[in-house]
Amino acid sequence: MKNQKHPEPTVGAIILNDKGEMLVVKSPKWKTYTIPGGHVDVGETIEDALRREVREEVGLDVDVIKMLNVHDAIRPREFISEKHFIFIDFLCRAKHTNVKVDKVEITDFIWIKPEKAMEMVDGHTKKDLEIVIREKG
Repeated sequence: MKNQKHPEPTVGAIILNDKGEMLVVKSPKWKTYTIPGGHVDVGETIEDALRREVREEVGLDVDVIKMLNVHDAIRPREFISEKHFIFIDFLCRAKHTNVKVDKVEITDFIWIKPEKAMEMVDGHTKKDLEIVIREKG
């Protein structure tokens, strides 16, 4: 974090399919499974950034349902370097399920029930999943 002057605002997508499964992805930047997402570009709204990142990383078009959570991630253990992020995470519905990983940011994926994903993802994503699971029940 020595060279980082400000936290990095990033967006993330909990993407559900018609079976109630969510997309979890593997990234070389994270030590656990995570969700698609990335940085917000200057002049871009957070929802536009979310749609762009999802399309770039996994080739999906999504409907944004709602914002789930905003939280700090200061030096997350699961990330490959020391950073300070502000995660802005959304619940989304996939318009189709034909995932095409970019092989750079994302190297693998699975569709899985949110309850099962709780065992695979980082702590910040677990907070989002707790909301999804609680509201589903």
